[in-house]
Amino acid sequence: SSEEEEEAGPSAAAAAAAEQRREERLRRFRELHMKRYEACKLNSQEVVEEDKRLKLPPNWEAKKARLEWELKVQEKKKECAARGEDYERVKLLEISAEDAERWERKKKKKNPDLGFSDYAAAQLRQYQRLTRQIKPDLEQYEKLKEQYGEALYPTSDSLLHGTHVPSKDGVDRMVADLEKQIEKREKYSRRRPYNDDADIDYINERNAKFNQKAERFYGKYTAEIKQNLERGTAV
Repeated sequence: SSEEEEEAGPSAAAAAAAEQRREERLRRFRELHMKRYEACKLNSQEVVEEDKRLKLPPNWEAKKARLEWELKVQEKKKECAARGEDYERVKLLEISAEDAERWERKKKKKNPDLGFSDYAAAQLRQYQRLTRQIKPDLEQYEKLKEQYGEALYPTSDSLLHGTHVPSKDGVDRMVADLEKQIEKREKYSRRRPYNDDADIDYINERNAKFNQKAERFYGKYTAEIKQNLERGTAV
């Protein structure tokens, strides 16, 4: 009986150890399963968020930042108004000297005229320039609004041809503006008129342009030498 007890002791210990290892493996398996489930869940959420971001306009982040900044400005204005302070003055007091100098340098470097890129961009710039010059007649607008009502705002089903008769002042303004555009366009000619009476001091078009540049920069220094050479009094 003592021998049987000795044999049963190690077998029970081995079974307990095996059961313990099995429980440990099951626990680790459940942890891995939960981590896999959480990873799949986070991945699915990220896919949904990425799909939303792709469907947004390309400049959404800039618009969002702009809107948040405008909300902060509005809150700041309300706080200043409640305290009886001037918002512009408070804003200037919060700007450091380094920021002010940096913005001033950036403003000086900025070139508003980007030059010609394509005809669509040139047409857009022309349209914006012309619309900035328009001064709306609010009195006439109110009269037309009372006269036509909702018909003043046309839709895709509105018949516009022959329904509007421009005023004489409007026609005169349009004619004056077109004449200004024609006059300004004539001054934009890249080809300068040829002067038959000018001295010919060049051998080709390229040499003529070089001489014009040299005259522009050094003409005032060489004028006396040229006069002496023409009179024959140069030493």
